[in-house]
Amino acid sequence: MTPAQRHTPKIELHVHLEGTVRPPLLAALARAHRLPVPAESPGRFDDLDDFIATWNAMTAVLRTPRDYQRALLAYAAEAAHDGAVHLEPIVDAEERLGLPGWANVLAALVDAAAEARESYGVSIGLTPQVCRGHDVDFTEGAARVATRFAGRGVVGFGLSGAEGRYPTTPYTRMVELARDGGLPFVPHAGEAAGPEAVREVLAMGAVRIRHGVRAVQDPELVAELAGRGVVLDVTPTSNLRLGVAREDHPHPLTVLTDAGVACSVSTDDPAIFDITLADEYAFAARLGVDAATAYAAGLRGMLADAADHARLVAVGERAYRGGTPA
Repeated sequence: MTPAQRHTPKIELHVHLEGTVRPPLLAALARAHRLPVPAESPGRFDDLDDFIATWNAMTAVLRTPRDYQRALLAYAAEAAHDGAVHLEPIVDAEERLGLPGWANVLAALVDAAAEARESYGVSIGLTPQVCRGHDVDFTEGAARVATRFAGRGVVGFGLSGAEGRYPTTPYTRMVELARDGGLPFVPHAGEAAGPEAVREVLAMGAVRIRHGVRAVQDPELVAELAGRGVVLDVTPTSNLRLGVAREDHPHPLTVLTDAGVACSVSTDDPAIFDITLADEYAFAARLGVDAATAYAAGLRGMLADAADHARLVAVGERAYRGGTPA
């Protein structure tokens, strides 16, 4: 990738804040809390469960609101260097923090997002989430806490976790609470489980889907996604490293975009996979999705306010010569 390509404008809609923490900061946080320094990520995993175990070990060092702030500011600087102009980081509500602690984390992240914009020129819309398998009462409380920050830096609310192992429907009320409080539903689906998981979250009102790539197993669903204009946040390297995509088959990103589905391009967990946002845009280009197309999908899927959307449309038009739709 040339320097010019590295710095072309990029929008990232699917990046876990906990998975952005590079080894030096990870070690510093562990030492500060007198915790064992996690082993560096192997970068490739046997399956999603293997990845989740590594993710939990590496990210347990985030203990205080200031830790989360440091992580967000570090990633904002890194992503801005790679051309990012807008990020929608995901941050998990951890039961170990309790709801008061969770509120303090979000407050700290809202402040860090404002600082990142001032320092690095990248707008940030936070998209907190809970995991399938979490206590339902806790998740509903977490949604209520998140809605306090709607319009103040938090722009959506999500659901992740092992699809197929834990059901999604118990979180219907949580989704309603978030939506009623001004936070659209942006869940994970179609990664560990197949098309039925994508249909399930669509029925719950998902406005955008993180992953969604296993929709390719159902051509009718792919056609529906294209027809409805639902944006999928695709993470090409993650898909390969976790076995969701296979190197001897067409990548789902190629299949989906060829079918007319809008797919944003993101890193998922860049520190764990040892990649950058520029790497992912370059990979997507090799798969036939150029930077202008990825940026346009990011514009379509982003949850920022009208002023930021207009600003980013103008940024894209300058960079891609009108190749980005409003």
